[in-house]
Amino acid sequence: MFDSAMTFFASVPVVRLVCLLMLGTLAVPVVAQDRIYRCGNEYTNDPGDAKARGCRVIEGGNVTVIQGLKPAPATAPAPARANPPTGSAGGSRGDNDRVDAAAQRARDADARAILEAELRKAESRLSGLSQEYNNGEPEKRGPEFRNHQMYLDRVAELKAGVARAQSDVDGIKRELARLGPASAPSR
Repeated sequence: MFDSAMTFFASVPVVRLVCLLMLGTLAVPVVAQDRIYRCGNEYTNDPGDAKARGCRVIEGGNVTVIQGLKPAPATAPAPARANPPTGSAGGSRGDNDRVDAAAQRARDADARAILEAELRKAESRLSGLSQEYNNGEPEKRGPEFRNHQMYLDRVAELKAGVARAQSDVDGIKRELARLGPASAPSR
């Protein structure tokens, strides 16, 4: 048996042998990680710390840790306004967080205009899909005459598309209702 193995290796070029050895080393499974412990929303691999805090061992899967960004250092406080707005606007917001009424109305008007444009697009998309769907009986296309399953797949896709477009229209209408009625421009 030893002689047959030697004749095999003698007949295989060295390059192939090296490639086989490299593939063999790549096929070795990765060494398991240390035990990972979960302590509420924190994870640790320090057994002493985990035991002291009463953490549980995580089983069945690796934990990937992605380091977060460090918070930016606090900037110098903004200078006080000459004419601070009066009245309170909802809770614990500071004076620097407040927006004057005209700017807020402009923002609301912009948001409403964007939503109305999106609503027009969504309604036109819904109209086009509904017309193509034709109440569940769209016209057959070339290869669909011979392949009925292809036709059924397209009908199912159209039905899902109509439902998705209807959901989009409903969602945009809810957002517009949440903004309230359109206000007339003030003079």
